[in-house]
Amino acid sequence: MALPPLPDDLRRQEAHAPVVEGESVIAVLARERQALDRANARQGRTVHFYDDLTTRYGAPR
Repeated sequence: MALPPLPDDLRRQEAHAPVVEGESVIAVLARERQALDRANARQGRTVHFYDDLTTRYGAPR
């Protein structure tokens, strides 16, 4: 039985927000939170992908 390939975006690592000299801490924090939101969304897609696999092919033993 062949499993479907893992979607490419699920392998991607999310980089930290860049820190620009002289920029406010609030701006950096806002970008960091956006990066965390993207990472959390990707992790959610990974879980959905895995759950779909176990539904189609059976739970791991």
